[in-house]
Amino acid sequence: MRKAALFPLIWVLLGVFSVNGEDPYRYYTWTVTYGTISPLGVPQQVILINGQFPGPALEVVTNDNILLNLINKLDQPFLLTWNGIKQRKNSWQDGVYGTNCPIPPNSNYTYKFQTKDQIGTFTYFPSTLFHKAAGGFGAINVYERPKIPIPFPDPAGDFTLLVGDWYKASHKSLQKTLDSGRPLPFPDGVLINGQTSFSFSGDQDKTYMFRISNVGLSTSINFRIQGHKLKLVEVEGSHTLQNTYDSLDVHVGQSIAVLVTLDQLSKDYYIVASTRFTKQILTATAVLHYTNSHTPVSGPVPAGPTYQIHWSVKQARTYRWNLTASAARPNPQGSFHYGKIVPSRTIVLANSAPLINGKRRYAVNGVSYINADTPVKLADYFNITGIFSMNSIQDLPSGGSSSLSTSVMAANHRDFIEVVFQNNENTIQSWHLDGYDFWVVSYGFGQWTPASRKSYNLIDALTRHTAQVYPRSWTAILVSLDNQGMWNMRSAVWERQYLGQQFYLRVSNPVYTPANEYGIPQNALLCGKAIRRHP
Repeated sequence: MRKAALFPLIWVLLGVFSVNGEDPYRYYTWTVTYGTISPLGVPQQVILINGQFPGPALEVVTNDNILLNLINKLDQPFLLTWNGIKQRKNSWQDGVYGTNCPIPPNSNYTYKFQTKDQIGTFTYFPSTLFHKAAGGFGAINVYERPKIPIPFPDPAGDFTLLVGDWYKASHKSLQKTLDSGRPLPFPDGVLINGQTSFSFSGDQDKTYMFRISNVGLSTSINFRIQGHKLKLVEVEGSHTLQNTYDSLDVHVGQSIAVLVTLDQLSKDYYIVASTRFTKQILTATAVLHYTNSHTPVSGPVPAGPTYQIHWSVKQARTYRWNLTASAARPNPQGSFHYGKIVPSRTIVLANSAPLINGKRRYAVNGVSYINADTPVKLADYFNITGIFSMNSIQDLPSGGSSSLSTSVMAANHRDFIEVVFQNNENTIQSWHLDGYDFWVVSYGFGQWTPASRKSYNLIDALTRHTAQVYPRSWTAILVSLDNQGMWNMRSAVWERQYLGQQFYLRVSNPVYTPANEYGIPQNALLCGKAIRRHP
């Protein structure tokens, strides 16, 4: 889709309105249903949105107001979460169990949120049960306002690639496996935009943007295009230094945008996505078609890296913030000197895989999260006691036995904190924080210690919302807690999230003011012990 033609079309078809200079409103109605397709050659039940798999893309502009009426026609309660959209002052719209009551079958809920001060490449997906394994995901592309410059010429076109591992088994079958205490098997394949083959067309000598998101359940992906260089320009809303790569790793829950110039001989070329850090390599291919090509793809599919962890770490360390580029606002990204701020608190989060009551669970600092029947945000707002614990999860791992809890960690609004993700397991981790992006200041091997701070990048570390943690390694981030609310800190590896590797960060002020956080929506769904309460 050519960007120049994108916005007028959306204004006409979706009804975008602006009154008295207010930021535009975009109205959507999405219906969630089941459907049967065969992405890996076997008919299976998937989740469709408006009959589409993947779901429709949200193509919006910085500061747009989104009103999205979601109609649930499934046989189970359902929610969508907006991965990377910060929901400024508005965790009420985050779309996860801790903030929202799920939409019952044959019912609806209207999300109301704003892409406030954001640009870039994001996604949405189901947060309820194990629905993510059945689809229901899609792209969110947030474009800059006309007066805000971007640090590269407008591309000739804009392509979205939703890449991820996939199972032939149904989401209900996979959930049953996890509920029984057994791990999931290895995935059956990799999909690109819901298919095992796809085609993108472009004109020779023109430059195109490719937006790549890993929407899978558990597996890191390497992305490459045969014979072409990838110029990295954006990661989850941050403009980067424009380094050029042969291939790029994209871990679960992450998104990147690259520019690709069609500067090769006129023919067709492989686009490849293959799994990383797995003994068996799964691969999906698409085709980059030059419009003047009469030659189909040929030769072997280009090989990528497989288990080379140091290769991936080295690449991750080359991701740098473009300090002089504007982001969603006209001021340069680098005008916020994060490296000069002394953190007021250090939190070390260690993931683990304990057996609790004889079943496999996943935990953070020895606490495995369990969802309550009342969202913790509603329990907090209505002062309903006994729903969650503010004392179960601690700032540092204790090394003691593991336990189950609906765990919430308290934090002060406007604090600046240091968080270390400590991974003592042999598998790669991927951590996400709703409501924020954060500076990824260092990756290291072994155990983090205070001396590890010597390796921190305090000048031009990239900001993003999801960070990988390599096996038996650590990743350090800095976070400015400038967004009040109840925010989910979770594993983006969905099996681990489902079985407890998550908690909620309660960012609050002693005195409530609408300047810091919006009030409860009038249309808020109420459930559990919040039923019959009044917003």
